[in-house]
Amino acid sequence: MSDPRPIGVFDSGVGGLTVLREILRRSPAESTIYLGDNARAPYGTRTDDEVLAFSGEAIKMLVERNVKAIVIACNTSTAVSIGALRRRHDLPILGVIRPGAVTASLTTRNRRVGVIATPATIRSHAYFAAIKEENPAVEVYEHATPALVPMVEAGHVDGHEIEAAVAEALGPLLGERDAAGEFIFPLPASARIDTLLLGCTHYPLIRSTIAAIAGDRIAIVDSASATASALHDLLAINGLEAPGSSRGTAADAGRAGHDAPDPRGAPSTHVQLTTGDVESFRAIAGRMFGESFPDVGAVELGHRTVAQLAG
Repeated sequence: MSDPRPIGVFDSGVGGLTVLREILRRSPAESTIYLGDNARAPYGTRTDDEVLAFSGEAIKMLVERNVKAIVIACNTSTAVSIGALRRRHDLPILGVIRPGAVTASLTTRNRRVGVIATPATIRSHAYFAAIKEENPAVEVYEHATPALVPMVEAGHVDGHEIEAAVAEALGPLLGERDAAGEFIFPLPASARIDTLLLGCTHYPLIRSTIAAIAGDRIAIVDSASATASALHDLLAINGLEAPGSSRGTAADAGRAGHDAPDPRGAPSTHVQLTTGDVESFRAIAGRMFGESFPDVGAVELGHRTVAQLAG
């Protein structure tokens, strides 16, 4: 059994493109529709009611385009709205928090994980709860870094400006003092974090800068690859894989109970949509995908009030 319909991927802006990239690497036969709500980014400084309302609009648009599953490639939206959205829609909806939390809990050697994310994600303590559920012995240190997403959305992904912003954002987790001369997390040097979880899908776009400032002793983890693997398994379990993406092989057509891939399957298609500036979106997408996705469409969301949507 297979399903040729596309996968919907939603983010508040361009950050979810990092998840889309991993989805295409893991499941190249799948078609996709990506929706970035750039006009209202960042979500991380919004109220929970706003995040729920905006996410509801975006997911409704993807459902109306007949997607077979949806990945909420936004940590803030996942933290605030995924439960409500799953109750509202009868199709698989996957978030990015649990896959990232599992990876971080398996990566840490000294059982101390730092999490950087938007204020809304940190406020929800979603990563704290997910990591603790995976391994209660892991110490989790959450820290909001609100300055980074607007810079990434503006295309500042390298250079002195982003380096300075990242250094300031990571300082508290790396043992530096704040403006008042106090340690944010007063741990001895022997008890510093050894794993840093990028709790926002925008942050992998500046991963090299983050890694350089964090240093070699700290492992950098993001949820993109783990989410792509979780999605691949979800599609297989539910019989939603695209034609030609079966686990069977030409040499072993019955492997894992699947048929061999059909080489005649229709080619995958990819649509990218944004509520923001098309050229700005295209510039960042072009850095990641080259000419693979030449067309970016403009869409509008937000015709109803927050109170109407939240109700």
